[in-house]
Amino acid sequence: MANDGIWMLCTNSAIRRASRQLGQLYEDAMGDTGLKGTQFTLLSQIRQDGQPALKALAEAMVMDLSALGHTLKPLIRDGLVELVADPRDRRVKRVRLTTLGEAKQADLVARWQVAQSRFDQVFGAEKSAELRRALALISSPEFADAFENGLRN
Repeated sequence: MANDGIWMLCTNSAIRRASRQLGQLYEDAMGDTGLKGTQFTLLSQIRQDGQPALKALAEAMVMDLSALGHTLKPLIRDGLVELVADPRDRRVKRVRLTTLGEAKQADLVARWQVAQSRFDQVFGAEKSAELRRALALISSPEFADAFENGLRN
């Protein structure tokens, strides 16, 4: 590999570069749905969690509330998700998929499966699973805490 660049020395740069490449490939697989990969992931996380509180959803997505709100805005506008008050604490806002959002998410899952299958074929299914486990660890609060504590020592 000629001109390997900074990503061969810096884990953060390598992950960001790979993330941009994969994001483009997966978004291409989403086709003309009009949604970005982040929005698909968000719809899937909402579906998995039922009706998560905004704070819990932001934590699951490793986003701050402002970024989550920015990402949710077009999904709310297009009728795919809605904000509802928590029945026990009206100050807490929950997010849920609408009927249209459920249908859109199901369509996107089928398209995502094609992209995921292609990734597994090219990268290898075992290496793909190993990579997801490593990235899950890196995105965990425990890793962030250990990283921060290592910087303080």
